[in-house]
Amino acid sequence: MDMIRTGTSITAILLAFGSVAQIQLGGMAPSRGAAGAHLTAAPVITLQPLNAAALIAEDEERSAQGVPGPYRFADTYAVDIGLEDGSWTQLPSGDQVWRLSIECREARSMGFVFDRFVIPTEARIYLVNDAGEQRGGYGPPSGGRTLLAVDQLAGERITIEYHQPVGTAGPVDLHIATVYPAYRGMDGDEREFGDSMPCNINVICPQGDDWRDQIRSVARVNVGAGHCSGALLNNCLNDGTPYFLTANHCLVGDVGAWIFNFNWESPSCDPTEDASMAMSLSGADLLITQVSTDFTLVRLNDVPPESYNVFYSGWDASGIPAQAVVSAHHPAGDIKKISRSFDAVEAGEQIVGTELRQVWKIEYWDDGIVEQGSSGSPLWNENKLVVGQLSGGLGTCDDDTAVAAYGRFDLAYPLMAPWLGECATSLQGIDDDDVVIPIFEDAAVTSISNIPELLCDVDSVAPVITLKNNGINLLESAVIQYSINGGTTYEQLWTGELFTGQTTTVPLAPIPAVSGSNALLITVTAPNGLLDQVLENDSWTLDYTTSFPAGTINLILTLDDFGSDVTWQLESSDGTVLHTGGPYDDGTDGQVDSVAFCLTNDCYVFTINDFFGDGICCAEGDGNYVLRDTYGTIYGESDGQYGDQDVSPFCLEAVSIKEVEHPEFRIHPNPNDGGFQVTGSIGGTIRSIRVLDALGRTVQVIPGNGNTTASVRLDLRPGAYTVVIDGPQGTATQRMIVAR
Repeated sequence: MDMIRTGTSITAILLAFGSVAQIQLGGMAPSRGAAGAHLTAAPVITLQPLNAAALIAEDEERSAQGVPGPYRFADTYAVDIGLEDGSWTQLPSGDQVWRLSIECREARSMGFVFDRFVIPTEARIYLVNDAGEQRGGYGPPSGGRTLLAVDQLAGERITIEYHQPVGTAGPVDLHIATVYPAYRGMDGDEREFGDSMPCNINVICPQGDDWRDQIRSVARVNVGAGHCSGALLNNCLNDGTPYFLTANHCLVGDVGAWIFNFNWESPSCDPTEDASMAMSLSGADLLITQVSTDFTLVRLNDVPPESYNVFYSGWDASGIPAQAVVSAHHPAGDIKKISRSFDAVEAGEQIVGTELRQVWKIEYWDDGIVEQGSSGSPLWNENKLVVGQLSGGLGTCDDDTAVAAYGRFDLAYPLMAPWLGECATSLQGIDDDDVVIPIFEDAAVTSISNIPELLCDVDSVAPVITLKNNGINLLESAVIQYSINGGTTYEQLWTGELFTGQTTTVPLAPIPAVSGSNALLITVTAPNGLLDQVLENDSWTLDYTTSFPAGTINLILTLDDFGSDVTWQLESSDGTVLHTGGPYDDGTDGQVDSVAFCLTNDCYVFTINDFFGDGICCAEGDGNYVLRDTYGTIYGESDGQYGDQDVSPFCLEAVSIKEVEHPEFRIHPNPNDGGFQVTGSIGGTIRSIRVLDALGRTVQVIPGNGNTTASVRLDLRPGAYTVVIDGPQGTATQRMIVAR
C-alpha cells in the first residue's frame, strides 16, 4: 500500500541522542538473496517530491549574500516512520524480515537518521535501492547508543530491510526521524564525485607526495544535508583519542548524526577515478566551538579501525605566521583534493554577515583552489603542523587570487587545551600505529592459591587470588567472577584501595567442588565500575583434581640400602594402574618415601617388587612399608621380608556413603573391647548397623530393633573399624577403635 506523507523542509534538526559507528558489517540484504522469492511487496511511504530548482535558487541567493554554511546537496525532511509502517514476513527457515520502502520523487539519493535504533546482536539492517545496491548490514549500537545515521544511497526509492534470524531474542525498536533527499551531485552515483572545479588537484598527484601522512587525517563530513571537511588532531598524550577539527559554520544539526568519510581519494592523478567510501564512521560528541575563530572540535564516537590507517595531525599554537601552506579538502563534497601556496600567510580579520573572524589570509594558491565543501579543512604550515581551518574565501579556476581565510588555531587553542593538552606550543602528528594509549583502568589477576593440585574428600573450594592494579587510576572496586569447567559463574565484589602496581590477596567465598579433573577460571572485571582497558591480564586458570567422596590412604615406605631394586604400583579393581613409584637411589638405608593416594569407593591392589629378590629387609637394611589412612587404620603392611614381591589387596566402602550429621548420634564407649552402645538415629529408628574393618570389608550387620538405641557385643580383633548407621534420612559413619 502507498501512504502519502509531507516532509517538513528545515535547514537544521537538533537530535539529542547518542550514535553508533557506521561500520558496515557486510552480509546480503534478504531481497538480494534466496529469501527474496518469499518476500511480499514492501509498503511504500511517499514523501513530498523534491523541488531541486527552488533549492538551487536558494543556495545561489545565500552564496550571493555571503551566508556561511556547509556545501548543501540535500533537503531535510522531518518524518515519523516506525515499525508499524512496514510489513513482516516469516521465511521458511523461521527467520523474520521486516521491510519498508521510502520514496521521494526527483531525489538523486537519500540519507537517513534512525533516532531509535535498537536491535538484537544477531540482527542486521540493510538499505537497498531499485538497482540492487545496498548499504549495511548494520548491527546494534555500542555503548548504549540508540542513533544511527546512514549515508546517501542513490535512487528515488530506498527499501529498508530488517533481518532477524530464528531464535534471536531481544527488543526491536526502529524509528526514522530524518530523511535527506539529495537534489544535486549524484547523477545516479551515490556521492558528489566529480562535482568540484577542474583545476582542483587529486591528493594522489605529485603535489601530495610530501604530505602523505597529513592527508590521511582528513575526512569529508556529511552534516546531514551538506558537506564540510576536517581533520583528526593529535593530543599531548599521543593516545589516539579521535579529536576532529572542523569549522564553526559547519555546525549544522546534531554532530551525533554526522558521517565522517575517510580515505575517499582517487587512485590516479589524471584522470580522476572514483574510490570506495567504505571507511566511514558515524557520530561524534561536540566538545567546544567558537564563532570568532570559526572552529569546532568534536570527538568521534568511535576510534577509526586500524584498517583505516588514519593519521593524527600535529598542530602549532605559537601564532607565528606560516611561510608556506598546504591544505587537503573535499571541495563541493568531491573526492579529496590538495591545494598549495608558497607564500607566507598574513594575520587579518574577516567579516561574514555580522560575524567578525580572526583569520590567516592566503592571497594566492600556487596549486589548486578551495570551494564550498572545503570548509573546516586543515591548513598545515611548512612544518606540517595545523595552524588553522578553512573559514571562507572561495576561488574559481579563472580567479585563483580570491583570498582564502583560515580560522587561527593559536587563538582557538586555549579553548581546545582541556582536551588536546598543554604540553607545548606545538605538537607533532602521530601515525595510528604509534598511538600510545594510557591505561587508566586495568585490574589483573596474578595468581590463585589455597587449592592444592589434588583435593581429596572435599565438597567445596575456596580460592584465594592475588589482585593487582596495573592502571593509572586508584583501584577502589572490581567484580571477581569465578567458575569451574565453564559451569555456574559466581561473583564477588571487591572494594578497597590499590595504587598503581600494588597487590592484595582476596579470599573468595567457597563454591561447590566438582569431582574429577577441573579448570578453575577466575576473571576480574569492571575496575571502578568501568571497562577494563587490558583484557589479556584479567583472567587466571588453575588446573587441579578433586576426588570425593574419597579417603586419603598414605603409603609410608622405608627403603633399605639398595633403592634401585624397589618399584611399586597401585591398581584399581579393573586393573587400571593409578600410581607407581621407584626405582630409588642406592645408599639410602632408612630413607622414607611418603605418598598420599586419594581413593574413592573401590577395591585396590598394592604391589611392591624387589629386583634382587631379597625384599627390603634385613640383610641390606631395615626397610618396611605400611598403608594407612589419616585415622591410623592400617590397610596393608610388611616388615620387608618378602623376597621378589609383596601384594596387599584392600577395599574402601565407607568413603562413598552419604553422611548425615546428627547431634545425638554417637558410639560409646569409644575405644571399647567390642561391646558398645549406639545412641540416636538418622531421622527415625535405626534400620541397621554395619561394621567395616580396615580393608573396608563388612564384618558384621546388625538389624535394627525399631528403637533409636542399640546395644552391640561383637568379637572383634583390636584395630580400627567403621560403624555405619542406616536411617530414614540416610546414613552416618563413625570411626571406632577396639582395644583389649
